[in-house]
Amino acid sequence: MKSINLKLVAGILLLAIISTIQTVRAQETLPEPTPAQRRIVEQESGFWLGLYTKYKIGERLYYYGEYHLRTRDRLIREMAQIYLRFGLSYIVNPNLEITGGIVTPFYWAPGADFGDADPSTYDNIVPQFRFWQQFLFVQPVGVAKLYHQFRTEQRWRRDYEVNSDWELTHRFRYKILSYIPLNSTRLENNTLFYAGYAEVFIQAGKPIISNYLEDIRLFSGLGYIVNENIQLQTGFQWTWQPQNSGFEYKSRSMLRFSIYHNLDFTNRKRKKDNIEIRPGVL
Repeated sequence: MKSINLKLVAGILLLAIISTIQTVRAQETLPEPTPAQRRIVEQESGFWLGLYTKYKIGERLYYYGEYHLRTRDRLIREMAQIYLRFGLSYIVNPNLEITGGIVTPFYWAPGADFGDADPSTYDNIVPQFRFWQQFLFVQPVGVAKLYHQFRTEQRWRRDYEVNSDWELTHRFRYKILSYIPLNSTRLENNTLFYAGYAEVFIQAGKPIISNYLEDIRLFSGLGYIVNENIQLQTGFQWTWQPQNSGFEYKSRSMLRFSIYHNLDFTNRKRKKDNIEIRPGVL
């Protein structure tokens, strides 16, 4: 039964990734469309370096933090974002975790977008301000772990043009993840595991006119549990983003490397041998 469940989880994730890639390739081989039907797809590559922290500060309460450095244009030629997410997590039970907090990302403007415009009329770096809420459900499936992540965000953002207005939009995200141990039957110290996920982003609000589907992300990679305090993950992420025009799209290929750091500040003694560890969620 365990082997059947494990194959089911791996199969669902691989089918999601393969079917999406095949769909995009099939569309690219269709006959040349008329000018009225033509869509524009921009290709971009990038690198995301992330540090994730989770520090226990109460019986069921944790401080949660994400700190990202993101680049673009042939992986690392151009700065893209500094992304800071802060929150508090409450463990309702072993299979349900609730988190909420604030996000303060900083976006670097792509120079090509301004054309011949006067550079003094644009800000090179623009911040955003967000509140976020998250529900994380953990589902054991054989030796694997299946995660269902529901996240909402309220975003105040503006254009790169100097003195542009702040606008409020809403984002709704659903992610399905799985971690499958490869050299052990449990997610414990010194375990190498497969990590894969698929995520869909929906956005809403007054400024959103044609692109309610904001993003689709697929990730496949490997992780390693060094010990209960440190985990490493790396892999490839592909995203598909419709743009505001309704006929322009952005396809992004990104290399990701993430470090997870966990600490217990409650100073409570507990047995550390043979414990199962929850991998950090990308």
